[in-house]
Amino acid sequence: MRKIFLITKDEVKIAANLYPAESPKGWIVFSHMMPAVKESWNDLAEIFCGAGYESIAIDLRGHGESVFNGSMRELNYRNFSDKEHQKSILDLETAADFLIKERKAAADKISFVGASIGANLSLQYISEHPEFKTAVLLSPGLDYRGVKTEPLAKNLKAGQKVFFISAKDDIRSGGNNAEENQKLYSLVPAGAEKKIKICETGGHGADILKTHLELASSIKDFISG
Repeated sequence: MRKIFLITKDEVKIAANLYPAESPKGWIVFSHMMPAVKESWNDLAEIFCGAGYESIAIDLRGHGESVFNGSMRELNYRNFSDKEHQKSILDLETAADFLIKERKAAADKISFVGASIGANLSLQYISEHPEFKTAVLLSPGLDYRGVKTEPLAKNLKAGQKVFFISAKDDIRSGGNNAEENQKLYSLVPAGAEKKIKICETGGHGADILKTHLELASSIKDFISG
């Protein structure tokens, strides 16, 4: 693994961990939940690296080491408006562009794996860019910081595929995450491949991976299948 920095279209400096693989089978963009950082994906990224996949895990703007923009104004997600959070989609775009331009990745071989708001952003990205085919979503919600997923799920195209993962004990003031995932799953149109896994326990986002180690194989199988 090596750390790199990328610059987004709006001049935000994004920190990322690149997990190189020789002659990769595919590529993965990892997007974390709040208030996590790119290192939260280390274990899963290493599993994929061992299976022949190259990946990049980013610190979303205002998190971890992605704390300054071009003017050196400090960025802290705790102070973000919803619109500022929504600009994080540019961070995913920058990571995908890096893989295509610098790592010779093909768009249809790049998968997006996200947790919580990172899951919403991952769904947004493939929904708006159908040349990208695959997303694995850990605890996406119907609306995180204005990133609303119902229209995104409906907009998926034939040939794309999405894997929803949630836990029944993920209940917050905003609602029941397992029920929200069931709803999103039901909205995926015919022609697009979909899969859902609702765990009895596990909490929110990437935390599910800590108590359900078998999910790493399920995610790998879904991406490679």
